[in-house]
Order: sequence, then structure tokens, then C-alpha cells
Amino acid sequence: MVPSRAMAAKTVVCASCGFNKNAPNAVRCASCGAKLDDPLGKGKRSREDEMARRYQQEGVSVQWLLIAFLVQGVLTAALVFGLPMVLPMLDFEGQNGMLVCIPVWFLGGLLVGMISPGRTFVEPALASMLVAIPSTFLLIASQTVRTMPVFLYLIFAGIGILLTLIGAYIGERIQLGPPPKTAE
Repeated sequence: MVPSRAMAAKTVVCASCGFNKNAPNAVRCASCGAKLDDPLGKGKRSREDEMARRYQQEGVSVQWLLIAFLVQGVLTAALVFGLPMVLPMLDFEGQNGMLVCIPVWFLGGLLVGMISPGRTFVEPALASMLVAIPSTFLLIASQTVRTMPVFLYLIFAGIGILLTLIGAYIGERIQLGPPPKTAE
């Protein structure tokens, strides 16, 4: 019995990246995360269709949502709330805390976009929104000297979430590299 021959006959090839070791019942590619439209390989997408879908996300991955939430939560807790405890000269209360949150969330989106397989740029933005809610309320509650109206905190949080989406998209673009040259 040769297990490699039996496995080779039952694997599915990804139309997006060419990975040939996907399980026969897999819905997504194990390498790039693309949806395996036709597991039996009967229908192939044209090169133009593939180029048009190159940067489009096809769904939300709960696994990468949780990973993005963990990354965003740890970065926010460490840099916005933990760093001032270690270095008292850094005071991220109120407005300053929100000004630090925005680049932290952008960086978190960029990191998750770079490390996640396939196209996952919505997950970091959702995770950032989940982290922004308690962070914003903690910063509102901690303001003493540098006060700011509540609606400005909400605007800053929205800007941070949008910049997370942009960071994740840039991370995906870095991960996927430049588009391949078209044969003309």
C-alpha cells in the first residue's frame, strides 16, 4: 500500500494559488484561504476572472477574527494601558490615549493582514471595533485634565477602525505581492 498515491488522487488543487494538498471535502484552500469553488476541478476560472478576484475577500473567517481580536487586544492593552504603568511620564489619558489607539489599531490591522492566509482584511476591522468599545469607555472614564466631548471619542474610534481596515488591506497587498504580469 502506497499512501502517497492514494492521497494524491484524493486531493484538490486550488484554482487561485495552485496548492495541491487540499482535502477532498475542504471548502477553503489550506494555503491561501481561497474558496474552492469546484472541488472536482470541472470548471476553471479564466485568468481575467482570477485577476479581478485577486484582492476580494470571499467571507469572514471566525478563526482569523479571533486571532485579530487577540492581536488588537494585546497591542492596545500593552501600548495604551500598560506602557504608562511602566513609564509614568507617558500619560495616555483621554484624548492622548485615543491619539495613540489609532496608530496601534492600524499596526494591528497591518500585522494581521500580513500574516493571515488568503484575503482577510475585514476581520481586523471587526476585531478593532470590538476592542475600541471598551477602550473608548476606559479612556472616557480615565480623563481628568485632558478632557474631550464623548462624540469626539466616538469619531476617533471610528477613524481608528477605518485605519485598521486600510492597514489590513495594505498588509494583504504586501502579502500577495504585485499582480502578475499579463501576457499580451
